[in-house]
Amino acid sequence: MAMTDEHKAALAQGRRESKAIKGYLEAISVPKRRGRPVTPEVLEAKIVTLDEKVRSERDPLSRVDLIQARLDAQAALEQMTATVDMDILEPGFIEHVASYSQRKGITWAAWREAGVPASVLSAAGVKRTRKG
Repeated sequence: MAMTDEHKAALAQGRRESKAIKGYLEAISVPKRRGRPVTPEVLEAKIVTLDEKVRSERDPLSRVDLIQARLDAQAALEQMTATVDMDILEPGFIEHVASYSQRKGITWAAWREAGVPASVLSAAGVKRTRKG
């Protein structure tokens, strides 16, 4: 059975909505770390220290552990300094979230609990209603 053009368009719309909404939610849901905050400066200093230790370490197993620790610190630094362009993600979210919410039955409260600011939901036209 062949899909109708209408069905294909609906699937494509669903994919666009899902992509825009997922990207925005991933950007706003960076987990909070416990303990002392790790800054880029702290990670840079750690990388320098680890690099020095790698060069001076004689034990091959310890050297591999230090190399991995340095690579982990470099990856954390790259992730920390990567910027997310909310000026691109937020308008896409606003454009699609109302129809997505209506189609999927997702309420204002669910979006708020997921971390979406009320101002963004209001701008998108998502209504404060109760489900059920």
